[in-house]
Amino acid sequence: MCNNYLPVQSQLLRDVYGVEPPPLDYPPETWPDYTAPIIVADGEGTRQALVGTFGMVPKTRIPPGVAKFDTTNARSETVGEKRSFSGPWRKSQLCLVPAASFYEPFYEEGQTKSVRWRIWLKDEPEFAIAGLWRAWPGEAGTEVFSFTMITINSEKHPLMNRFHAPGKEKRMIVILPRTTWDDWLSCRDPEVARSFLREFPADQMQAEPAPRLPRKDSATTSLL
Repeated sequence: MCNNYLPVQSQLLRDVYGVEPPPLDYPPETWPDYTAPIIVADGEGTRQALVGTFGMVPKTRIPPGVAKFDTTNARSETVGEKRSFSGPWRKSQLCLVPAASFYEPFYEEGQTKSVRWRIWLKDEPEFAIAGLWRAWPGEAGTEVFSFTMITINSEKHPLMNRFHAPGKEKRMIVILPRTTWDDWLSCRDPEVARSFLREFPADQMQAEPAPRLPRKDSATTSLL
């Protein structure tokens, strides 16, 4: 799963994604319940940027007395069944999550403590992650938004199967090729949408250690 990434900043939203940046500011690094930009298609199929909370059900929307639960990622296998995601999935509320890189925990063999690693695309400084979005009632009749990233199994992926705790299922986010961005946004059939949920080629990705706290002896050796 992915719950930490670097969102794309304003100029790239204009230059690469062809959208006017949303009026709200957002942090340079995103974690659960942080705000970040997403891209949706309006009724005419035109791309539009919104600011949403990372996590389909923000903590502030969880009813009192209900244990907090994580909705930053939606499993492709159950996205149409789980209550948190099934409505937006069936309504084809698909979005792009613009990113420059994302982070995953890496465990050295025999180690129980992970090191954060950064993953990005070799030849592209930005990319788009397949996501779902939904609206919530805001103040004075306005709407606010939230989103999740869709994940798939990555047991056989040469790069992404190296992350997450030993013994845990290996999963990865869905990175959409640029040529499919508008097709994804305009897709209105959930079964057709599943055809987009594929592994991104490992030979087009790179990764390196990126600990949260700087270390003088930290290495920056790429896996791929």
